[in-house]
Amino acid sequence: MTPNETVEAAAETTPAEQTELTHDHSHEGHDHSHEGHVHRPPFNPELTRSVSVEASAEEVSKAYSKVIKRYSKLARIPGFRPGKVPEATIRNRFAKDIRQEVLESLVQERFVAEIKAQGLNPISEPQLSELFCEDGQPLRFRAQFETAPTVDVAGYDTVTVEKPNVALEEAEYEAEMDRVLDSHATIEPVEEDRPLADGDWAEISFTGARRKAEGDTSEHEADEIDGQDVMVEIGGKNTLPAFNDALRGQSKGSEFELEVSYPSDFGDVRLAGITVDYKVTVNGIKRKVYPEKNDEFAKQLGEYETWADFEAGLRENATAGKKQQAENEAKGKLVDALVEKFQFPVPESFVNQQIDVRLDRGLRALAQQGMTREQMQTLDFPRLREAQRDEAVKEVKASLILDKIAAEMNVEVKEDDIERELMIMSLQTREPLETLRTRMNNDGTVGRMREQMRREATATALYEKLA
Repeated sequence: MTPNETVEAAAETTPAEQTELTHDHSHEGHDHSHEGHVHRPPFNPELTRSVSVEASAEEVSKAYSKVIKRYSKLARIPGFRPGKVPEATIRNRFAKDIRQEVLESLVQERFVAEIKAQGLNPISEPQLSELFCEDGQPLRFRAQFETAPTVDVAGYDTVTVEKPNVALEEAEYEAEMDRVLDSHATIEPVEEDRPLADGDWAEISFTGARRKAEGDTSEHEADEIDGQDVMVEIGGKNTLPAFNDALRGQSKGSEFELEVSYPSDFGDVRLAGITVDYKVTVNGIKRKVYPEKNDEFAKQLGEYETWADFEAGLRENATAGKKQQAENEAKGKLVDALVEKFQFPVPESFVNQQIDVRLDRGLRALAQQGMTREQMQTLDFPRLREAQRDEAVKEVKASLILDKIAAEMNVEVKEDDIERELMIMSLQTREPLETLRTRMNNDGTVGRMREQMRREATATALYEKLA
């Protein structure tokens, strides 16, 4: 959720949702906040504000009377004619529901009035406590929330980065050519009896057991990991060094044990930061066979007549790709420098929202890799959240800084650019454009997309101006 969206959410959150944050398990109408509580995300103390809110006893009584009259008209209770149910019966039968509706009619109204009177601008949903609501008595509650930090970007135009070299070097062109050839290569068995060497592919089966973390005294068995006929490239850039070292020199039919310690930032969150003991069997050795560089192969790669045409096209595309990547990396360094330069308190509500975004992205990737919902439920989410925290803080700071600079530089996103993005998404998802536009406007996605595009445009403008 973006800073602007959070302000709106705080204002638009229904009283029912707000009062769910309280802990009403004492006598009727009074809230005690010390047991059975709902988890409340922490706020940054530097940005936390609170207000005490009241509504007069007369307002509360009027609200109760209005709700009770409506219940009297609508209630269908055996033994009473419709509309003739005594008020005392309505109060007893529907006490909890009536109180909730009174809260819904008063809490948001009084909260919004109070923060306007004090000139406060919440950026998080309020957390309510000390709630008291009883007919004939004043309504009282305390609301705590975060406010936006003051972001001073004076001197942003003094931040510089080194302009990257975007000229394509021959080694980079060759690497692109290798990538193309590699993607069209076939993997074939090695018939000769020889050990594995760099460039070979080992076909392996394995089982692995996660080691318990230090201090873990639980008696449950370690989770098992297994794989059948998995292909591993010896010396490949995506192969862990431990596997490379263990597989080199092994032959078909070899069996061995292997210990692998995964880094905390490993791409698969199921393995990040843990050590696994593997038992491995080499089922076979294979090698890649590459296609011939000729006109026939060039025609398979696109609208090319000759191999020379393809080489020219590849060089042009590789040059453009390097330029874009280099400039994106430079923009990232520029934003990192801005984050380092400007110090201010970061709203915890934004940080937690960004952690949610990062975790959701990671879980979606795991689902695409075949991880089931049941397997996801076994993940250590507190550890995963903590691992995402530092990057989330940086991303929130970067967004706040870029939003401030965008306002200073008068950066705006054109409607044509939004429309083009929606059209691309419509083509990709095969959802009718009008349906997509309506849905994304209603759920706030267009607003978030606009803000992200504005930040990217701001970073580009800074790069072009400063680099």
